[in-house]
This record gives sequence, structure tokens and C-alpha cells, in this order.
Amino acid sequence: MKPEVHICLLHYPVVNKAGDVVATAVTNLDIHDNARSARTFGVKSYHVVTPLDAQIELVSRIVAHWQDGFGATRIPSRVSAMSLIQISRDLEEAIEKIVDGRDVQPVVISTCARDMGQEYTYRQMRERIKQSPEGPYIILFGTGYGLANEVLDRSDVLLEPIGSPTEWNHLSVRSAVAITLDRLLSDY
Repeated sequence: MKPEVHICLLHYPVVNKAGDVVATAVTNLDIHDNARSARTFGVKSYHVVTPLDAQIELVSRIVAHWQDGFGATRIPSRVSAMSLIQISRDLEEAIEKIVDGRDVQPVVISTCARDMGQEYTYRQMRERIKQSPEGPYIILFGTGYGLANEVLDRSDVLLEPIGSPTEWNHLSVRSAVAITLDRLLSDY
């Protein structure tokens, strides 16, 4: 059975370099590349989460370009990836859309480049998904310098950081999404 997995890219609440809770700007590459990774690994939906009206408008224009505009005409195979994208103003709205009135309790999984202790390894989480694939599983990714503590505290599972052979660990979120999905879902 293929697991029900959703991803959320949070632009708020996330932290900046100083540790302040901020809202970050969306980028075309994150929207586009994460949708392609989600489609590749069989993710059911990809939620871009931002409370800012201007950012919501930008995401809507980018998605329209790839679903209905010149991008859809030029590269029709991208339409299916871009159709996974939904826009939400906050995490709770994204979760409501995912649950969609069903009587289910989603498993909220946060990613973090910082070692926070008590993390699941990728192997442990992959086994948990295999044992109970119905889900829904919601994997959260943060922009800027990562998810704010209020998001991490709300999560059911905190994944271990993606390992680095150096002390420097600040992958682009696009890379983190692709690596995480590969590690958790490549067996399906």
C-alpha cells in the first residue's frame, strides 16, 4: 500500500539567523522544484504556507503559469506536478485541507537542521510509515533558518537532521525536500 504523504513548506513561522520569528519570501525555484520532487515520490499534496497577501498572489501567478499559461504549453509534463500545490495562510489551514473532513489524526513530522534531541531517524520513520501507511503523514519544511519552536513543539515527530560530513549544515530547502522524500519514500 502506498502511504498518504503530504508536504508543507512553511514561510511562517520560521526563524532568521538571529533566531527571531519571521515570515520569509517565497521563491519560484522552491515552488517549482518541490512540486517536481513531490510528484516524483508520490506525495498527495504540496502546501505552500504564507500569511502574506503579496506572497500568496506571487505563488498563485507562478502556479498559473505552469498549470494554464505558457509553462503548461511549453512543458506539459510539469502540469501534474504543479497541480499538487495548494496555498495556505497558516499550518492549521493546511492541515484542515489535508484532513478534508475525514475522521483521521494526521502524523505531523517536522524537519530541522539543528540537533534538537529526541529525533526519529529516517530509518525509524520509514519503518513507521511502512507499518501504518494509511496516514496521513504531513512533513513540514521551513525556510529561512528553519521552523520556529512553536511548530516543532506542535509536531508529533521530529526527524533527525540530514547528516553533513562537515560542521556546515545549511542545505537549500529544495535539496532537503528531495533528500527527505527519497529517504522516506524511495521503497514505494
